[in-house]
Parts: sequence; C-alpha cells; structure tokens
Amino acid sequence: MSIRKKLLICIPLLVLLMSSVSFFLFESGKNVQESYHLMMNRMLLYKEVSFEVGENMRSMNRFIMQVDADSFPEVEKHLNAVQKLRLELDGLETIGGNDLPLVNYRNIIDTFLDQVEKMIAEIDYQDSNTMAGAYIEAEQTERFIREEAQELVDIELEQYKPIYQEIMSTTSKLNKLGILLVVTVAGLSIIMAIWLSSSITGPIRRLVVTAKLISKGRMDTKAPESVNNDEISILCRAFNGMIDNIQSLMAENIRSLEKDRLVKELELKMLQSQINPHFLYNTLNTIAKLAYIEGAVKTSDLTVSVSRLLRYNLQKLDQAVPLREEVEHVTEYINIQKARFRDRISFEMEIDDRALNGLIPCLTLQPILENAFVHGVEQMEEGAVLKLSIRYRDEGIDIVISDNGVGMSRETVKRLLESFQEETSRYGGKGQSTGLGTHNVFKRLHLFFNGQQRIEIDSTEGIGTAVLFTLPHRSGALIQE
Repeated sequence: MSIRKKLLICIPLLVLLMSSVSFFLFESGKNVQESYHLMMNRMLLYKEVSFEVGENMRSMNRFIMQVDADSFPEVEKHLNAVQKLRLELDGLETIGGNDLPLVNYRNIIDTFLDQVEKMIAEIDYQDSNTMAGAYIEAEQTERFIREEAQELVDIELEQYKPIYQEIMSTTSKLNKLGILLVVTVAGLSIIMAIWLSSSITGPIRRLVVTAKLISKGRMDTKAPESVNNDEISILCRAFNGMIDNIQSLMAENIRSLEKDRLVKELELKMLQSQINPHFLYNTLNTIAKLAYIEGAVKTSDLTVSVSRLLRYNLQKLDQAVPLREEVEHVTEYINIQKARFRDRISFEMEIDDRALNGLIPCLTLQPILENAFVHGVEQMEEGAVLKLSIRYRDEGIDIVISDNGVGMSRETVKRLLESFQEETSRYGGKGQSTGLGTHNVFKRLHLFFNGQQRIEIDSTEGIGTAVLFTLPHRSGALIQE
C-alpha cells in the first residue's frame, strides 16, 4: 500500500470516528432536551392559560365598569388568546393514563369562555346587579382555572419526577460514555499515527543505516525490503538493485584486472626465458636452410619445427586463435619431442575438422601436453602414449589430452581443480617445460569463457591421466572482451 493511500485511509477514518462520537453525543443530548422541552411546554401552557384568563377578567372588569367601547378590543384580544390556548389543550396527551384532571381543566375553561361570551353578548340588556353576579361567577371560574392549573402542574411534576431522574441518570451515563469515547478515539488516533509514522520512518531509518554501512565498504549489505508495495519499499528495492549493479561492475573489473595480470605474468615469464627471441628465430631459419643444403633433411625439419614453435610463442598471449592453429602448434611440439624420445613415445590424434574453427586462448593445448610429457611419461623407458582428441558437439567442443604415465593422487587432482595452483613436479623437480603451468591455462580458460567452460581431470596413480575441456562455441573474440 502506498503512503498516499495510507494517508487517504487514516485521515478520513480519524475524522469519521470523531464525527461519529460528536454525532452520538449530540443525538443523546437532543433526546434529553426533547423530553425536558415537552415537560416544560405543558407546564408553561397551564401557566399561560391562567395568565390569559386573569388578563381577560381584568380587561372585562374595566370594560364593565367604564362601559367604554375603546376597552373592548382588549377584552376580545385576551378572549381569543384563551380560545387559542384551549385548542392547544386538546392536543395534549393524558397524564399517566388518567385523563380526568385534564378533562376537568378543559371543561372549566369551556365554562369560563361561555360565561365571558354571555356577559359580552348581554352587557347592554342587563342591569348592574345582574352583571356583577355574572362577573363574580366568571371570577370564581377563573380562580378554579388557576387552582386546576396548579394541580396539573403538581401532577406533571410528580409524573415527570422519575422521568427527570432517568434523564439525569442518562445524562450522567452519556457524559461518562462521551469521555470514554473521546479517550478511545484519542487512543486509536495515537495508535494509527504511530503506525503510520513507523511505516514511513522505520524503513527510511533502516535505509540510512544500510547506506552508512555501504559507505564504510560493506558492499554485501542489503536494505531490508518490506512486503508492502509503497514508495519506501520501491526505493529499497531500487537501492538494492543499485548495490547489485555496483557489485557486478566491481567483479567485472576484478576479472579484467586478473586477465591483465595473467597476461603480463606470462609475457614476463616468456621474456625471462628467451634471449633475443627474434635473433634466435632468424638463426634457426639459417641453420635449417644450411642443413637442407647439406642434405641433413631430418635436422632441417627439426630446426623448422623449433623455429615455428618459437614464432608461435612470440604471439601476444591475450589473443584468441582458431583451434586449428593450436593443433598445428602442438604438431610442431610433438615433432620435436619425437626427435628427442624417438620410439619411446607414440602420439595419437583424433580430430573432428568441424571443431577447428572454434576460438580458444593462445597457448592452451601445448602447456597441458607438455605437462603430460614432463610429469607423466618422460621417465618411461618404452610404451608411453600421448593422445589428443577433439570432438565437435552442438553444445560445444570436447578436448581430451591423455597419457598412460604415472598418474596423480586424488588429493593432487582436487587441489588443481579447486585452486588452479601452478603445477609442480610430482617428483620434486621442475622438469623441462616452457613455464606455462596448468594453473595459468585453467585460469585463462575460465576468464575467456566467463566460467562457462568445464574442466575435468581423471587420473589414477600408475595408470595415467586424462584432462578434459568442455568448451562452449565461440568465434571472433579476444580474451579481454
């Protein structure tokens, strides 16, 4: 959930909670007010009836005593007010299921209205004594109205006393409930605020800690990624992706530096092992021509092989060459060894021509074959066999260099494969080699094919050794690429 969604959910939710609490308290207070208002309206109605009846009697007294037409509107005004209040009394409900007091009250008011209307209608036809008697009767009725009104008020108060107590109790409960709701909403608001804050600031703090560790060189550190798909999680994933890219670039730079180091190391060893190689190469060509002129064909061929071997070794070691050139180079090397060991060693080749166009690092096969000579079969008096097999497959090229020499122990094989350590003599000496050990060959193959090659060594002491290279197809590339 994104931070924006969290805010859009949390803030309206808090507002809704506060509004709900406010609405609940308002409605509860409203119910209390309505009950109280109903009770007060009934009592005020009784009081207002008593007031208007009294005012009507006083205005009637002035009208009778003065017989003044100007005072009649006052009488009529209060009479209409009493009639209107009488109609309102019809809308009142009975009190506590007993409607007798209210009915009596209405009847008394009706009697009063009849008396007043009769007095007004006959005021011109009656003498003063008769009018005085009628006025006294109306006055008594007015007194009865006040008494009945007071009695009704007392009944109302008595009737509403438990209601009032209930209202007060409800009000007290509502106050407590309101406080509880306010505290609850405040607590929920604090919890939601803490959750929202921690969901934002927590990952940021962890990201800052990770950045500080990386600034100190701890490149293996990763920012913790949250399961939430918010902006902070996206930032952490992007940060971790950046770290992975930096690590990949650093590893690639290390591999490139390792390649350069190996090439420089090989070139240095070759320079150390060669004294003016171009002069030696030209001299060997001269010797070969002289031997041919003098009829020493074998000597001439051997010299040519040495010359070609030397010329091939003068190539830059960071170049990739076709497998065909490596096989030709190995053939020249075998010719030299045959001249040296004669019938003690036989050499066999099984070559699939389809594989000869594949590229491999320069000087790959000859060091392995030379290692087989020096450490495998050199001390054998007879029956030594070296074999080079190259087979083409759709998945890659298989190269096997095998001998039937003294073999190696499992520990030695394991050490070679695990550490690519430079080969040393199993007999305590270095032997007659060019100085390009199996360690260097294995390392250059690993760098050239980006670790996609497979190298296996199958060796048994007293039986022989076989070195297998399974190489992916590659063409038109340099080692440093």
